[in-house]
Amino acid sequence: MPTTPTGPTDTRDADATRASSRSKRDEILRTATAYFGENGYEATKLADVAAAVGIGSTALYHYFESKLHCLFVIMADALRVSRSEFDSYTGAHEDYLDGLVAVLRGSYNLSDQDVLRNRVLVAHQGLIGVRRRPPREEEARALAHARVDDLESVWATFLSTGMKRDILPEADPRLVTRALLGLYDSIWHWYRPGGQDSLQDVMEFFVRRQLAVLGLPPEVADG
Repeated sequence: MPTTPTGPTDTRDADATRASSRSKRDEILRTATAYFGENGYEATKLADVAAAVGIGSTALYHYFESKLHCLFVIMADALRVSRSEFDSYTGAHEDYLDGLVAVLRGSYNLSDQDVLRNRVLVAHQGLIGVRRRPPREEEARALAHARVDDLESVWATFLSTGMKRDILPEADPRLVTRALLGLYDSIWHWYRPGGQDSLQDVMEFFVRRQLAVLGLPPEVADG
């Protein structure tokens, strides 16, 4: 009588299945980000995303229960990357101003896919404040919402430290954070890769304006 394989073979097969599933999920997210960012969220159908990825619509719903669920996951991923980069840039410098300039400049070190993801995030960020009934939508929404709060919190704490050290002028760190991040977010409403302005030019212009929001002279950007 045939027997069911057990042991290491089962483990390898399960690992391969999970890896394949993660790979397909990542491909769906990349494709959805491109569609949402270039064509608009409202104009995009999940069926279009599924066709571009090469799977049926039914199979796509295995990964995301709705278009909004997919959107929330994209937004949560964008915020996760922003937090990771904040930690990386600020943690790499002992000098406060060096760390500040590094994180401001580093936030413009983006691929075209990153730009699209930022565009999707800022265009629909208001949606994460509204609770959803479908459980997977709500889980992804709540995660994105928590990551917004977390990113604002670490920035406010960082700026508060600079104020306590008399490096930055005294102000409400929460409001300064929102002004700083709001200026940065505004870029993704209009910036397009390959457009009239290069991302390098945008960075040089906006980092100086962000420093002005913080009450620092533009020369600080030059180190």
